[in-house]
Amino acid sequence: MKREIITTADGSTTIQIKDWQEQYHSKHGAIQEAYHVFIHSGLDLFENTTVDILEIGFGTGLNALITLIEFKKRNLKINYTGVEAYPVSKDELGQLNYLDQLKANSLKDEFATMHTSPWEKLVEVTADFSLIKEQKFFKDINMINAFDLVYFDAFGARVQPELWTVEIFETMFKAMKSGGYLVTYAAKGSVRRAMLEVGFLVERLPGPPGKREMLRAKKQ
Repeated sequence: MKREIITTADGSTTIQIKDWQEQYHSKHGAIQEAYHVFIHSGLDLFENTTVDILEIGFGTGLNALITLIEFKKRNLKINYTGVEAYPVSKDELGQLNYLDQLKANSLKDEFATMHTSPWEKLVEVTADFSLIKEQKFFKDINMINAFDLVYFDAFGARVQPELWTVEIFETMFKAMKSGGYLVTYAAKGSVRRAMLEVGFLVERLPGPPGKREMLRAKKQ
């Protein structure tokens, strides 16, 4: 499938899959969406603690980068696991402008480490931010009671409905610690019902630019 780099409404770039008319991040603003969904609705729930994060769809690394920018402000220690079946190419990464847009060029080496570190190997990105990337399908995740926070950033249900099923959310539920949260940009009724069926407490929140709502789920 043909892929191209596009510029979103807030000036940040993302990757578009032309055949699907689907993007890795919102056309209404890649960085704005990432901050709204994953930082303000997710990471902001934690302070002065260690947070084990699972990202579903590591992709461009944008969510990991903004977490790296933000975690010290909340006095956190981060253990970050990114799962991705189809890693982004080196050429595509070279065309993304996140460091410039975020005024985070001081983190150039750390962002490079995120992408060049070997898969399936734990690395220390900074003293209090560790990362392991796992190349696998989401259905093959088999961790139990391991995560405080899940960034669920899979491609949308319109193009990949198999990623938004009861079975997938059951896998997420098992992987999360009691009291943990899952946040996603999605707000479809079928997604909410799948979350409820596996036992999540689900709330609708105001969505990022271009979306009326998003979902946050808690493992009770």
